[in-house]
Amino acid sequence: MLERTSVDTAGTAIVHGGNLHEAAERYGIPYAQWLDLSTGINPHGYPVPPIPADAWRRLPDDADDFAACAARYYGAPDAAHVLPVAGSQAAIRALPSLLPRAKVGIAPLTYSEYAPAFERAGHEVSSLDIALETLPDALTHVVIVNPNNPTAAHLSAAKLLHWHAQLSARGGTLLVDEAFADTMPSASLAASTHRDGLIVLRSPGKFFGLAGVRAGFVLGTPGLLAQLRRQLGAWTVSGPARHAVKAAFADDAWQAHMLTQLDTERARLIALLHAQGFDTRSTPLFAWTDDARAAALHEALAQCGVWTRLFTSTGSVRFGLPGTEAEWTRFETSLRESPGAIEQLRERR
Repeated sequence: MLERTSVDTAGTAIVHGGNLHEAAERYGIPYAQWLDLSTGINPHGYPVPPIPADAWRRLPDDADDFAACAARYYGAPDAAHVLPVAGSQAAIRALPSLLPRAKVGIAPLTYSEYAPAFERAGHEVSSLDIALETLPDALTHVVIVNPNNPTAAHLSAAKLLHWHAQLSARGGTLLVDEAFADTMPSASLAASTHRDGLIVLRSPGKFFGLAGVRAGFVLGTPGLLAQLRRQLGAWTVSGPARHAVKAAFADDAWQAHMLTQLDTERARLIALLHAQGFDTRSTPLFAWTDDARAAALHEALAQCGVWTRLFTSTGSVRFGLPGTEAEWTRFETSLRESPGAIEQLRERR
């Protein structure tokens, strides 16, 4: 899911990362001169092999092995429990209308498209404390991003299945967004999606750095997926996108190498932030801080042409990974200069 700005039905902008054109206009720095660390997308994207001509000429064949490839990669029960969609975003917009209208628990700081999507479908959204073991009786549905975007908090599979059992007993649903779960597969519920009332969303956009292909997968029971398929229609994922994603899913060597590389770069990112006194939480694809100086750091870096993701409701900031050694050097230099810039910002206020 490439993060940009969208608008809910009330006309309120839903702000995401990746909005470099807005940053360029605001700070007067040309677009090409920015270092974009505002998303959690892997900067080392999968090297997609050449796309065969038939992928462009023919309509996508929904009876091909695309869903089966995804089931094998994610560990779903089988292809019948996997529905390819045009990015997770399509599912986020469509799924709420398929669920009985009820009270939905969503963490206060998480991926910002969920609450408006459920509200548009007539649900009542309630703030969810993810530290709870027993869910409030009033909740019928729960949405969890695991690991969470942006706070990097993650819940165990055992806890989530415990929640699912509570919700299932009251006719409810647990929806788990695992967009960042490729780097921590032990927490995934993909293998449990034969259970009624459990939906898992997966995306190759983050780990494989393929956000631009607009492909995603909904994992759930065949009955639910049939309803969603009817709502979304045919040919949701293009032929070229299917080719790219299937190649990525089959490349075990690239995946193993990338997991090691991302762990190394995660440690490097954390070390740079810690050197300036910023405590963080992290996944292998991004780090997050709610330090009291975080918003000022975001502003100081922006003035250097380094774009991070500011969450205005909490004053917290998310940092993606630089993609090249030159970008790492630029980020480190900007961070080292940030204490003075932060102090100047405080004086101006």
